[in-house]
Amino acid sequence: MKPEQIERFVMRFLQAEKCDIIEKHPAYVTAKLSPSADKELTFRPYYWSFVERTGVVPETMTCTFIFDPDAHKAVTQSAQPAANQQPQAVAGYVTSGGVSLSAAAAVPSTGSPVSPQPQPQPDSILGRYFGFVPTQITARIPKDEVTFGSRRLLQLFDVVRSKGKFVHLYEQFIPDQPKSRTTSAYENWLQVNFKVELACDMKRSEIHSLGIHLGTGEIRRHFQELLLTRQLTPRLPAHVFLNPDTITLARAVLYLEQHLEQLLRGYDHRWAEEAGSRLQEEIDRIDSYYKPLIQSTELEHKSDIEQQYTNRRQEIEWQYRPRIMISVINCGLFHLQTVGIHSR
Repeated sequence: MKPEQIERFVMRFLQAEKCDIIEKHPAYVTAKLSPSADKELTFRPYYWSFVERTGVVPETMTCTFIFDPDAHKAVTQSAQPAANQQPQAVAGYVTSGGVSLSAAAAVPSTGSPVSPQPQPQPDSILGRYFGFVPTQITARIPKDEVTFGSRRLLQLFDVVRSKGKFVHLYEQFIPDQPKSRTTSAYENWLQVNFKVELACDMKRSEIHSLGIHLGTGEIRRHFQELLLTRQLTPRLPAHVFLNPDTITLARAVLYLEQHLEQLLRGYDHRWAEEAGSRLQEEIDRIDSYYKPLIQSTELEHKSDIEQQYTNRRQEIEWQYRPRIMISVINCGLFHLQTVGIHSR
């Protein structure tokens, strides 16, 4: 992923989790996490169990997500000199940013300097029993690099994957006439996004988005592209009713799996034959090395050599053996209008 893609992903995550954006920069973003995002990202189970038991208002953390570490470092270094120019009081003079104020500003008309009077501290129980208690607390803002392969980005992927396994959405209903009260029938579709991996010593990955009509059993490919053209909402729109299903979800999933299997059978599988040839070459190579070695090795060391040979064979089998692996990324139940839905 490119840094621009990572930035768009993180911003969409923060907006979806309803986090408050405090500062946005091309190199980083600082946001106050929402309660749901704080639970997922900050690893504070004891704090959240205390909040749930007592019912107090939770105080979520503020985090900085860095997209470009070099640019963020340059911005931080440029901001440090301005922050270091703080007012200082030296020998009755006050300097601010290198400009000295006159002594008359620090000395009254009597000519005698006045020492600053300490401000009374509010009485507190901790101060009464333990002495000095700091009244100003500097909040620490965690900063994490969100680059490709970083721990924080992988964590965000896991959160999105766990929360987006299944969705249930309706198409936004827009009547033909503004004041029309007629109802519209929605049809039910089950979508499953499959990930297909053609693996050997090389790998090719594909994503197949399949949708099945729960009333007729029609299967449509590239279903995700269709959904991108529709306005979806999590609530059932007004003046809409749903057609009854004739296919159960379990049966629909079985039909999709059979359709995907039939689709894969039509592929050109010469890659598997070539991978099998490379596998046999590697097996012949390690056989030519280990078998004479095992025969010439003394009996007390023969078991170690045989174990090495077995492990090496298993590694070669795992690396070169051609296989097709199918997994489900996510799925969803969608209720859509019938207009144009059957066009392929």
